[in-house]
Amino acid sequence: MIEVLYRICAALDVHAKTVVACLNQKGKKEIRTFSTMTDDLLALTDWLVTAGCEQVAMESTGVYWKPVFNLMEGVLPVILVNAQHVKAVPGRKTDVRDCEWLCDLLRHGLLKASFIPPFEIRELRELTRYRQTLVKEQATIANRIQRLLEGGNIKLSQVASDILGVSSRLMLKQLAQGETDSRKLASLARGRLKEKEAELGRALTGRLTTAQRFVLAELVARVEELDAALKRVNQQVEQEVTSGANPFWGKSIELLETIPGVGERVAQTIISEIGVEMNCFPSEKHLSSWAGMCPGNHESAGKRKSGKTRKGNKHLRVALVQAAWAATHTKETYLAAQYWRLVKYKGKHRALVAVGHSILVIVYHVLARQLSYQELGTDYFDKQNLEKQRRLFIRKLEALGVKITVEELPLAA
Repeated sequence: MIEVLYRICAALDVHAKTVVACLNQKGKKEIRTFSTMTDDLLALTDWLVTAGCEQVAMESTGVYWKPVFNLMEGVLPVILVNAQHVKAVPGRKTDVRDCEWLCDLLRHGLLKASFIPPFEIRELRELTRYRQTLVKEQATIANRIQRLLEGGNIKLSQVASDILGVSSRLMLKQLAQGETDSRKLASLARGRLKEKEAELGRALTGRLTTAQRFVLAELVARVEELDAALKRVNQQVEQEVTSGANPFWGKSIELLETIPGVGERVAQTIISEIGVEMNCFPSEKHLSSWAGMCPGNHESAGKRKSGKTRKGNKHLRVALVQAAWAATHTKETYLAAQYWRLVKYKGKHRALVAVGHSILVIVYHVLARQLSYQELGTDYFDKQNLEKQRRLFIRKLEALGVKITVEELPLAA
């Protein structure tokens, strides 16, 4: 017989409009349905507190669990569980059956709580995720401007590397206002782009219709709005970090910036997704699995069928892959060496995910120990297979007709 862990517990089946609650008091079940309005959620909380509920569990259903969790947090011990881990036995599927099954699992301690960061981290997460949406929208607008210009045979992107740079924006505004003189448009170039005035003049010779100029003006205005929004959200993120409840936020971000490829924004995103306390993750392997950055584990009958990564935290994954791409452009670093070693036979995308996985492992140890990153160097992999490297070079020299006599040097590693 399975041991009973909680004498009085409750499970919630949360939806957009209703919450079905099952309260188990010493084996007796009571089921009630509440709306998701705040007053009803407070009544649900009062009911569970009055009953002496020892533990509450709910499934992570979209975003509907968030207001329920926020209201109960600090009042009742509440856990969030992955819906995939709590699939009911086959049969009739109803909300009542769902919450009853969840309550039975909770009562016998068969549920595993999902990672929910503290309230302060969740507040920072709201800001960084909003910033990501702004950056994505800005990239979408830039692509839309590029397609619009191509429709009018304006080849600005072939000369200017940044179509939303200072010089490019000045030219785009004049194009939207009806300017057709390519020389005047090219004279708006600033900085190093000024050296390409002649080439710009040719690229800016095209024909934009009235409708295209109107759309271009709207898109440029939208870009400026996004710039202002990004500036405001960056200021708010900085304020949250500097005046946050945790005094280690600022120091942790500085430590993360010592990792190649990890800048201030990526460091802020990492902190907002996993926090600064690594106690909730027993090891770096658990963190990598939760984030969906490690190879999948699908084996049957002794055969490994798939190593595809599982779905994890997509926001953290994007930040890690961005950091991995930046790390590949660094010189004399372990992460760059790892990328160029893997890209030959794994391909670009898989190699970037692998480097992102390595960055996440480094992040775990940096935050857990509160120590800066120590560079391993580009020769790290060669040192791991020193004897193999020696045999390889000897074979190459012998293939060239050279006889080799090997003598170990006293100072050799």
